[in-house]
Amino acid sequence: MFGPSAQSKANPVVGKTRAAHHARPVVADSAWTVDAALLASLDTTPAGLDETQIEDRLDRDGTNEAAHEKPPHWALQLARTFKNPFIIVLLILAGVQLATSPDDLTGPIIIGVMVLISVVLSFTQEFRSSRAAEKLKAMVRNTATVTRRASDGHSERIEVPVIELVAGDIVHLSAGDMVPADLRLLAAKDLFISQAILTGESIPVEKTVPEHASKSDAHTDPLDLPTVCYMGTNIVSGSATAVVVATGPRSYFGSLARTLTGQRPMTSFDRGVKSVSWLLIRFMAVMVPIVFLIQGFGKGNWMEAFLFAISVAVGLTPEMLPLIVTANLAKGALAMSRRKVVVKQLNAIQNFGAMDVLCTDKTGTLTLDKIVLERHLDLDGEVSDDALEFGYLNSHFQTGLKNLMDKAVLAHRDLEHSIAKWKVVDEIPFDFQRRRMSVVLGDGSGEELLVCKGAVEEMLSICTFARESDREIPLTDHRRESVRAMTHALNEDGLRVLVVAVKRQPALG
Repeated sequence: MFGPSAQSKANPVVGKTRAAHHARPVVADSAWTVDAALLASLDTTPAGLDETQIEDRLDRDGTNEAAHEKPPHWALQLARTFKNPFIIVLLILAGVQLATSPDDLTGPIIIGVMVLISVVLSFTQEFRSSRAAEKLKAMVRNTATVTRRASDGHSERIEVPVIELVAGDIVHLSAGDMVPADLRLLAAKDLFISQAILTGESIPVEKTVPEHASKSDAHTDPLDLPTVCYMGTNIVSGSATAVVVATGPRSYFGSLARTLTGQRPMTSFDRGVKSVSWLLIRFMAVMVPIVFLIQGFGKGNWMEAFLFAISVAVGLTPEMLPLIVTANLAKGALAMSRRKVVVKQLNAIQNFGAMDVLCTDKTGTLTLDKIVLERHLDLDGEVSDDALEFGYLNSHFQTGLKNLMDKAVLAHRDLEHSIAKWKVVDEIPFDFQRRRMSVVLGDGSGEELLVCKGAVEEMLSICTFARESDREIPLTDHRRESVRAMTHALNEDGLRVLVVAVKRQPALG
C-alpha cells in the first residue's frame, strides 16, 4: 500500500467542516527560518531573555494584548448622554425661552428637569454596566510558562501574565494551554492545536518543527503552516517549546481585533430617533417662521410674535419622549441584569427586542464543536456500507488522538459487532507528512487486514486499485480525476472528505 505497486481499494468517507482564508501574518515570514538564525534575528537564546531586554521590548512594542474597546472616562461618558437629538432640541428651546423671558422660569425648569432625569438614568445604567464588564474581564487572568534569565544569569521556568510576553520569549506549551502570542515552534511532540477561533475549523491540526514538516506547505494558506502557532488558539494535545515572534497588535489575532474596534455603527433605534428628530426640526423650521411672520404682520408686535413662535416650537417638541424612552430602556436593562446579562449600551435593548430570527456563524466555537458523518460512499458516489465499516475499524483500533472525524464515525455503534473478530497487530499513527493513519488487524487465522484512512490526494497517490461493486479494477488517472471532481462537489456543499483504503494479506502457508 505504501508503494506504487500496493494493491488497495479506496472509498470516501464524508464529514462536515468549513475553512477560512486570511491575510499573511508577520509570523508566517519566520515559518521556515533556521532556528539559530531566527533566534539571532529576535536577539534571544534558548536560555531566554533577561529583565533589561524584557523592559526595553515592553517599552518598544507595548503589552501583549489585542486591541479592544476600553470604557471612556466618566466625564466623557456623561457628555455622550447629551448627544441625543431630542435632548439637544429641548436644551436649545429652554435656552431661547430663558433668554427671551428671564422672569418666567417655569418652562425652562420643566424642560431641564426632564432632560436631567433622562441623562442621569442613561448615564447611571451605562456607567455601572461598563464597570461590571471591566470587573468581569479582570477576573480572567491568563498566564504563560516561559524560560527567562534571572538577575544572577541562570535560566528558570516561570509563569508570567500573558500581557507581559515580549518578542523573543521562550514559551513552553502543553495540553489545555492557550497560545499566548504568535509563535514559531522550536520543538514539538505530538502537538495538535485547535484553530477554531480563527478558521472555524473544528478539527485540530498537527503542528511540528520545520525539520519534520513538508516543504510543500511553504506557500500554502498562512493558517495551514505547520511550524507556527497563532495567538488565541488552544493546545488540544502534546507539548512544545516555541519562540515569540509577534505580540499584541502585531499578532494575527491582534490585527483582526484592530479591524473590529472603533466607531460603532448606528443601531436601527438610533437611526429612528435621528429620523424623527430631523423631521420635527424640519417641521419647526417651516412652521415657526410662518407663524412668526403671520403674527408679526397681523398684530405689529414682533416681540410678542417671536414669543408666540417659540411657544409653537415648544408645543411641537415631545418634551416627555426622551424621559419615557430612557426610562423604558433602563427598565429593560434592569430586567436583563436579573438574568445575569450586562447591557453596556441602552440603545441595544431595542435592537435586541426587535429581532425575529438571530443567526450566528462561527463553526466550532458558537456551535457544539461536533462533526456529523453525513455520507459513506463508494467511488461512484453511491452509498457504501463497506466504506463505513472499514472507516469504523480504522477509527476504533487506532491508539492515537481520536479527532472529531473519528468520533463522528464511532458514533455508529451499530457496527460494534464488526470489531469482534479483529485484534490490532500494528499501527502507524497519523503524522503531518503522510497525512494518513494506518492500522494492521489480525483475525486469529493468520490473515491480516491493513486499513488506512487519510486525505484524498495522499490516499489516491498510494492506491493502485479501486473497488467497483464486488470487483477490483485498476485505479487509472481518469478514475482519479473523477474522484477529485466528486470530492470538489462535496466540498462545495460544506462536506469534508476522507478516503479509506484496505489491503488484505492472506495467511502464510
